[in-house]
Amino acid sequence: MKSVLSAALLSAVFVVPAALAQDYPSQPIRMLLPFSAGGGGDTLGRILAERFSAQLGQPVVVENKPGAGGTIGTGMVARAPADGYTITIGGMTTHVLSPAVYKALPYDPLKDFTSIGAIGTSAILVIASKNLPVDNLAELKALAQTKPRPIQYASWGVGSTGHFCGEVLVQQGNVKLQHVPYKGTTQVVTDVIGGHIDLGFVDMATGTPFVRDGQVKGLAVCTRRSPSVPDVASYKEQGIDFDRELNWAMYVPAGTPEPIVQKLSAVLESTLQEPDVVEKLLGLGITAQFVPGPAHQKANAEDIAAWKTIAHEAGIEPQ
Repeated sequence: MKSVLSAALLSAVFVVPAALAQDYPSQPIRMLLPFSAGGGGDTLGRILAERFSAQLGQPVVVENKPGAGGTIGTGMVARAPADGYTITIGGMTTHVLSPAVYKALPYDPLKDFTSIGAIGTSAILVIASKNLPVDNLAELKALAQTKPRPIQYASWGVGSTGHFCGEVLVQQGNVKLQHVPYKGTTQVVTDVIGGHIDLGFVDMATGTPFVRDGQVKGLAVCTRRSPSVPDVASYKEQGIDFDRELNWAMYVPAGTPEPIVQKLSAVLESTLQEPDVVEKLLGLGITAQFVPGPAHQKANAEDIAAWKTIAHEAGIEPQ
């Protein structure tokens, strides 16, 4: 009798997860994005949401919650139910850099999230107003030396990847700059186009279209040259010894059942193999490159430690 009961229980252990994955999703999924509407992260999210809706058979509804370098919206995802019905997209700022610059984050980027997988690699684009008489970093440095005050540059918040790239330029390139934090990348681009601020450090997804159509100048790519804007030289090519890979990834709250995580991961992997998706991402300055969740999570842990050292060297103090 005991052996029969044990067999039944063992069978249930395998049947329940399988049934869970098969029944999921049975209702709309919320994609909560910690980026401003119209920005690069938002555009990326909407591209993926459309494909996920088609493959999963349920609407994926995008909701924007920007602010504080993306930490506000990301914190909301960390506190959401771990049932697979809240997903998010994170970048270097939200899951790697924030621990280096915030003394008290509303989430733990490693403990509070499960990675569905890496989406691809990208970079930060240094853009300038068309009225600024410079076309590269050497000319920017020369111009800054003639000014009585540092040239102001905008990023999407203290501790953002754009902020890091700006301070690396200050420290390693000896360029006189002053950081002005904005709420989101869309506002940064708008003010650079309008000439309200001279420089902006934005993600490739946001800045690439405006460089391509000539509304702003592309001065440099931090860190690696991108096929999306092939004429814009990288930091290293312009004498700044800084060359680290930057990633986008998809996450769910920690504790989400493994069968659901695996199902979402399979959808992400197949989506990133679709030629039109690859092309659209490249147009945003993102090179599609799927990495499974466990491997990506391990890489995040290593990157957090490395970027804390970079923050210290760049003079970015915890807030």
